[in-house]
Amino acid sequence: MRISVVIITYNEERNIDRCIKSVLHISDEVIVVDSFSTDNTVAIARGLGARVVEHVFEGYGAQKQFAIREAKNDWILLLDADESVSPELEKSILAIKDTDTHSAYTFNILTNYCGKWIRHGGWYPNKKIRLMDRSKGHISTDKVHEKWVLNEPSATVKHLRGDLLHYSYYTISDHIAKINNYSEISARADVERGKKCNMLKVYFAPKWFFIVQYIFSLGFLDGYYGYILSKNSSFYVYLKYTKIYLYSREKVKVPASDKSKLQPGIAK
Repeated sequence: MRISVVIITYNEERNIDRCIKSVLHISDEVIVVDSFSTDNTVAIARGLGARVVEHVFEGYGAQKQFAIREAKNDWILLLDADESVSPELEKSILAIKDTDTHSAYTFNILTNYCGKWIRHGGWYPNKKIRLMDRSKGHISTDKVHEKWVLNEPSATVKHLRGDLLHYSYYTISDHIAKINNYSEISARADVERGKKCNMLKVYFAPKWFFIVQYIFSLGFLDGYYGYILSKNSSFYVYLKYTKIYLYSREKVKVPASDKSKLQPGIAK
């Protein structure tokens, strides 16, 4: 198993060094597809030996699909720039490099929120496919909520021990800014698909989401930041459905000139 590590970036100088260094022992190449960053992301990545390709961002699915096509190897380790491989997960990946018998592998994702590791509220283990044989599947081209899709129902997937560490938000303000950007992309994509919602959903959905995340999913066990995360997550739901309600009524579309403003870096 020769592994190409694929990362998409936009202004990730705070994270890219940690991300790339965490995969140096398991990668056979590192590819960074950058959406024309204005900071030192590209210089840092190249300094660590990564091959950098610049490409206009047109949605998470499309960007990752392009990045995967740039890889030399069939085995892809797909990371976001604010993620890094834990030492235990590194050992698990090294252990299967010579003995792989599956089409894809899932990891647990452990999120760091303002310095606090979040283990409840539906945020952990948050299992996802991140290591895959690209000849046996493909990534969806959704602008948001993209996922790896296996070509054959009989394809096998194995779970690996160890966490993928996700350094999602450094401050509350950082979270609020990303909520606004991500809800914008998500709402516009839903409206383009013909989705609508009414005021009842705008009013009740955020409240129900908070109850589920904070109480039923035990978000309160993460203390103060568990509460803040649940409140901000419910605000995301409110903002997304409000935008869907307004944009569907106004038939708002994303002008071509605005596509460059939809940038990655939004932790999900």
